[in-house]
Amino acid sequence: MPHVYAGKILQIDLTTRQTSVRAIRDAEVRAFLLGSGLAAKIYFEEFGDLLDPAIDVFDPRNPLIILNGLLAGTFAPTGCRSSWCGRSPLTGIWNEANLGGHWGAELRFAGWDGLILTGRCDRPTYLWIKGEGGAGAPLVEFRDAAHVWGQDQFDTHAALLAETDPRARCASIGQAGENLVKLAGVATGGQPHTRMAARGGMGALMGSKKLKAIVVRGAAKPQYADPQGFHATVKEANRYIMSHGPAEALHLVGTAGGHPTTDRFGDNAILNWRGGNWLEGTIKTSGKAIAETIFVKHTYCHACPIGCGKAVEVKEGKYAGVYGEGPEYETLCGFGSNLQCDDLNAIAYMNELCNRYTLDTISTSGVLAFAFECYEKGLLRVEDTGGIELKWGDADAIIAMIHRIARREYVGDLLAEGVRFAANRIGGGSEKFAIHVKGLELPYHDPRGFVSMAANYATANRGACHLEAISYWRGVGIEWPGWQAGEAQEWVERKRFDSAIGAETAVAFQDFMSVYNPGGLCKFITKGSFTPAQTAELFNKALGWNWTDQDVLETGARLFNYKRLINVKLGVRRRDDVLPYRLTHEPRPTGTAAGVLPDMDVMLPRYYALRGWDADGVPTEAALLPVEAA
Repeated sequence: MPHVYAGKILQIDLTTRQTSVRAIRDAEVRAFLLGSGLAAKIYFEEFGDLLDPAIDVFDPRNPLIILNGLLAGTFAPTGCRSSWCGRSPLTGIWNEANLGGHWGAELRFAGWDGLILTGRCDRPTYLWIKGEGGAGAPLVEFRDAAHVWGQDQFDTHAALLAETDPRARCASIGQAGENLVKLAGVATGGQPHTRMAARGGMGALMGSKKLKAIVVRGAAKPQYADPQGFHATVKEANRYIMSHGPAEALHLVGTAGGHPTTDRFGDNAILNWRGGNWLEGTIKTSGKAIAETIFVKHTYCHACPIGCGKAVEVKEGKYAGVYGEGPEYETLCGFGSNLQCDDLNAIAYMNELCNRYTLDTISTSGVLAFAFECYEKGLLRVEDTGGIELKWGDADAIIAMIHRIARREYVGDLLAEGVRFAANRIGGGSEKFAIHVKGLELPYHDPRGFVSMAANYATANRGACHLEAISYWRGVGIEWPGWQAGEAQEWVERKRFDSAIGAETAVAFQDFMSVYNPGGLCKFITKGSFTPAQTAELFNKALGWNWTDQDVLETGARLFNYKRLINVKLGVRRRDDVLPYRLTHEPRPTGTAAGVLPDMDVMLPRYYALRGWDADGVPTEAALLPVEAA
């Protein structure tokens, strides 16, 4: 039967420069899909001896496992995603950073489903993988990267395409990854369409291996079990997704369009999560404001019907010359409402700096909000910052501190380790306003506004990750026919605050979302009310399967539990499934979510029971049986 996926992974020992091919069995794919699903299986079974918290994350033996999702490279809606997996330098536990754009599709065209990288290069290196090489051609070329080491991601991207193939795709790190900043990601696309595997510090893991970039080019296209059926299913899926208001809004104004809405729902972060409302500021830094001022064009990842990316250009004023991917919601909230900066052009520049350095904008803005509050309380002084006064809303101070973190200068060296580490070093009660779960800074969706997100944040496998559930979408009234539908207004007005149903909601959304990275699909299509049944149909037409919606959800539960098992081996237990003090003890002072606090004593035991975990948060044999059967 023809295969959508290539059926093989390229294993590369960077120390010895030896390569080998790992075959992928169909049974593995049916049980784990690809992407972060199969990556978790490989990590647990083939690198299990390294699942020890005493082993340094930067130990060269630790792998960086890069696997395409199952439908990456196809024309399924958003079939482009690759998962960059391993132990997080930031948290020390399981991490999967998901990359959009076109790199994953190109890797599939080059004839590979993924790469497993171990060891460490003896000097700065990049990999050149050209899939259409003739007989006897090397599987990969190791090329010197000394000339781009120290360069930002944009310059690296341009230089390496010029010396390989202008049609190739490049994934690279900037100076933050080279400097082992634990907030660093891996970016692709250059200007104007930058996409990043941002969260958890996988850019630092890549930098620890002295690997600057991976450039790929290929021509082998996927083959489908039912080409005509798949084409018809995709055509209808694209029409369906774009016929729903939330997906259409994503096209028009991107994720940034929701900034004023999150303020209305009590969902955004303000003043390091102390504030209640910042409506005027969100309007000045919204997707609508971008569309009316600095918008250039929509940008699309491979096979995406939505086009949520927005290329921007600042032509006048202090920040003239900014050009590239525009700031999205998380960036606008992090550098905007959370740090009190309402200068849209300045935030566009902050976003460009982070893209150049390959810094995660969520963690970077989160650790800066912590630092600004430390300065406000006298726990940091101007001598610590190298002469920068950390005043809320001061764009110049924020920009200067981005440079400090990326270069590990002054207190930036401490902040580059993440907010958990910084709070432990600074002390003075700062632990109570260090906003993270398991070391990963929170994304900007408040669990006091949608309490199911509290259950998700506490249990999500990579730490504070909104994308492992996205259950707040239920709270704003989005519905999925045949799965999560009905009572939309009641959810908006009441159920989003109800801890009694928070665990069930979190589990349901985690199970559904857990198939998306392994499936190679972007979770934003579910904002267009795309259901588990429709997701199953994409797999069926592409691969000749006969999945139902239940198969999708059961597979998601299996993968979620399996990743939890990895974390258990790394020491995670119930004591770690906690939220920051501020979010369980200090309610928002104003707005529709004022006075609300999630009740973890209600949600967590219920969550464990639904998952089949014991009282200490360890999956029981019953929870793991589907893995063993597979």
